[in-house]
Amino acid sequence: MMKTVRKELSPGVFFNYIHATKFKTGLLSAQLVVPLDAARASAGALLPAVLRRGTARHGDMLALSRALDLLYGAGLSFTVRKKGENQCLGFLASFIDDRFALGGEKLLEPTAALLGEVLLRPATEGGVFRRDYVDGEKDNLIDAIRAVLDDKRDYADKRLLEEMCRLERYGVSRLGTEEAVAALDGAGLWDFYQQTLMTARVELFYCGSAEEARVEDALRRGVAALPHGARVSPAASVRVAAPETPRSITETMDVTQGKLSMGWRAATDDRHAMMVANLIFGGYSNSRLFLNVREKLSLCYYASSGYHRSKGIVTVSSGVEFADEARAKSEIFAQLASIQSGELEPWELEGAKGVLRSAVRSREDSGTRMEENLLGQAVTGLWESEEELLDALDAVTPERVVAAARSMTLDTVYFLKGEGEANE
Repeated sequence: MMKTVRKELSPGVFFNYIHATKFKTGLLSAQLVVPLDAARASAGALLPAVLRRGTARHGDMLALSRALDLLYGAGLSFTVRKKGENQCLGFLASFIDDRFALGGEKLLEPTAALLGEVLLRPATEGGVFRRDYVDGEKDNLIDAIRAVLDDKRDYADKRLLEEMCRLERYGVSRLGTEEAVAALDGAGLWDFYQQTLMTARVELFYCGSAEEARVEDALRRGVAALPHGARVSPAASVRVAAPETPRSITETMDVTQGKLSMGWRAATDDRHAMMVANLIFGGYSNSRLFLNVREKLSLCYYASSGYHRSKGIVTVSSGVEFADEARAKSEIFAQLASIQSGELEPWELEGAKGVLRSAVRSREDSGTRMEENLLGQAVTGLWESEEELLDALDAVTPERVVAAARSMTLDTVYFLKGEGEANE
């Protein structure tokens, strides 16, 4: 187990320290956490990309690349992530651990300084972001939004959550919308940036071998220019009950394969049992959906389920022939019903637990995975150490799995079919 420490450096600004000596590289991360909001999500997605274009001292990407090259080829990438009902905007920096630098050179401090510079001292023109940087990154963001439409599986899963959570923050895309991005300009994005610096929860992370006090000092100096303000706590995930009558939505598009996405609300608070139930249902290659609906009955090109723990939502993603929609849907319901009725084999329970154990342990194979996990816990408030999670999973019984599955109530069914296909 690796040592982790979390402390509040100032109101709403947190430092998360992971002491790890197994990696040859260190990791620094700075994240601004804001509640997801349809009116602001596009600005949030655009902001870190524009900040990454250049700083007041390193005015463009070439100058930034040269600065990173001087740090033995350090890397600096921007991130836009969705955690619970929040949008997380920021940067990840990777650099050679000081133990492996030539001549004992210290790379932590200059990397932390550059990270803070990118976040807090952007390249500007006329007191706002440079127009060419904003316009260029708007084009890139619109391309990213369109790429989701090009991948019809991702598109159908996105549409399911948009419809299912249409009155909730969780239904808002982390990238915003093409129309909202197109409407942004440098002045509006600058105003959003200034407000976000004042009000967002700030989460700072380090993973590497340096001593805690040294890292804290480097990060304090790196973000010393952060303005002081009343920082907003992350939005708590709100559990919503399924409607009395499930919603059914069918859309048409120029596709050759149908996309069937389904969503349930899981009322249980036993999230560990629900994690296991989801794996047995459709969470891996020995699940009910994979072995029966896909392999045995050949009703789906793919079929899998996912558990959104913070929201208590279970979703199924599947690709089907248009004519097989009704049969596939019926068989997916049947596989869930068999779990709910207690038809579980011992190998299913142990297999699902084994997959979850491996997934939990694999987090320590990468600094970025540990940062991702800690960020999720910090934002959602679902704190749990690796040991606590593994013990909790080991304690899950078949009875608890059945009870968790029984708490699932169908909310929404979304089907994407081809143009000209007749309704069943």
